[in-house]
Amino acid sequence: MPPRERDPIDLAARALQYRDRSRRELDDRLSRAGVGDAERADALETLERVGYVDDARFAAARAEALAGRGYGDEAIRDDLERHGIAAAGAAEAIAGLDPELERARGLVERLGRSLKTAQYLARKGFGEESLETAVGSDVAEGEG
Repeated sequence: MPPRERDPIDLAARALQYRDRSRRELDDRLSRAGVGDAERADALETLERVGYVDDARFAAARAEALAGRGYGDEAIRDDLERHGIAAAGAAEAIAGLDPELERARGLVERLGRSLKTAQYLARKGFGEESLETAVGSDVAEGEG
């Protein structure tokens, strides 16, 4: 008896059971499961129509979660694009966050004004301008 074909909507719903996913992530999962192009497109359109798949919602929630974990705009943008969010969608999600400079200043208040904090912010994807303003250009450049 041949293996039973699995319903693409059921496969996608299982993938969405524990966390929101982008359209591209679901498309990739369905492709790996052997679902054909037309079936994948139909399933994804259905899931978008009923609100189970919403890239704008995914991007906003993901951006908020990453910002809450101390990431800067550059790192958030890169992460969203890796998840299949277009540049415009990533920019819109980032625009909904507290300004990067405010987030950087909050981290500096918590961690202290030091070269180590400047390096931490740089690793977390904060832009040079936010980093230098929040920490101080003398510290950011290793002079302070």
